[in-house]
Amino acid sequence: MSSIPLDYETLRLIWWVLLGVLLIGFAVMGGRDMGVGTLLPFAAKTDEERRILLNLIGPTWEGNQVWLVLGGGAIFAAFPPLYAVSFSGFYLAMLVILLALILRPVGFKFRGKIDNPTWRAVWDWCLFIGGFVPALIMGVAVGNVLLGAPFHFDDTMRIFYTGNFFQLLMPFALLCGLVSVGMISAQGAAVIAGRTQGAMAERARMFGLYAAAGTLVLFALGGFWVAFMSGHVVTSVIDPAAPINPLAKSVELVQGGWMLNYSKYPWMVIAPILAFVGLVVAVLGFIGRKHVITLLATSAAIFGIISTAGVSLFPFLLPSSTVPGSGLTLWDASSSHLTLFIMLVATVIFLPIIVAYTAWVFRVMRGPVTADNLTKNPNAY
Repeated sequence: MSSIPLDYETLRLIWWVLLGVLLIGFAVMGGRDMGVGTLLPFAAKTDEERRILLNLIGPTWEGNQVWLVLGGGAIFAAFPPLYAVSFSGFYLAMLVILLALILRPVGFKFRGKIDNPTWRAVWDWCLFIGGFVPALIMGVAVGNVLLGAPFHFDDTMRIFYTGNFFQLLMPFALLCGLVSVGMISAQGAAVIAGRTQGAMAERARMFGLYAAAGTLVLFALGGFWVAFMSGHVVTSVIDPAAPINPLAKSVELVQGGWMLNYSKYPWMVIAPILAFVGLVVAVLGFIGRKHVITLLATSAAIFGIISTAGVSLFPFLLPSSTVPGSGLTLWDASSSHLTLFIMLVATVIFLPIIVAYTAWVFRVMRGPVTADNLTKNPNAY
């Protein structure tokens, strides 16, 4: 592979970063939609207000799902063992997420078909489920990654997952789920407060204030919990350029092991600092009605929260709670050198196009959404 201009280790690190970028992209862009959906039954009190919220996210939510598709595709192509373990072991959790997400397009299409309060209320709660449940389960999944998933490989590299759905619902994982719900609710509230008017904007501002403050407290509690949690530490020498083999390393559980990266790589502390600063600025922004600053702050907080989990785990992608040596790291769960390079070339070409058309769409759809927009637009929900 001498003809490939980037060495294997560098490509693996690049794809670790890119995977984080894609997941954060979905959390920020898809989080605004899930956040608005989560707040739909509470921030909007009348049918007209709920229609305003639907038209706030309706034109763009489908495009925002591109980040989720890209993230799943990147895991499949760049880290096949991670895809095999996580998508099979967490199958029921993934199914719950997908079923909840399916309610969103159905809700958008069918809510306005019948002018009946009960009919519309049912679909409003379906849209709430489509926002709340995926955010909760995704946060729970991250919590379980930090705890370690119950899987192992045998000598023939067959995967054995020994857990079940209800074992995912452990206290720490549920705490992470609440952090996830809180951060996307704050994101959704920032969008509503900035692009609507009147009482609904004020209600959204108050919900956003509570969500950002609650997320700040929960994130601090989670950080304290992680500091005393047993983390996975690779104790054998790793050759980053070696072919993948998850069983070729030795791993030990060390109390506070997930905090060791911050002493080895001090720059990683930027991630939790960004999360705390973003949440504090978001709280102040909601109080001061600084809508643009608040939206930027909630987005920065999401970036910091997810990055904190990623850098704390490094180099692990999915630790094993039952057989620590079977845990998947960046160095033993990636695709081949050539595959990673070809994927990088495609990403360099197409990711800027995705960012460009996303920016164009949001520029076209900018501005407040009001009741007048509903009467003037025949395609309004």
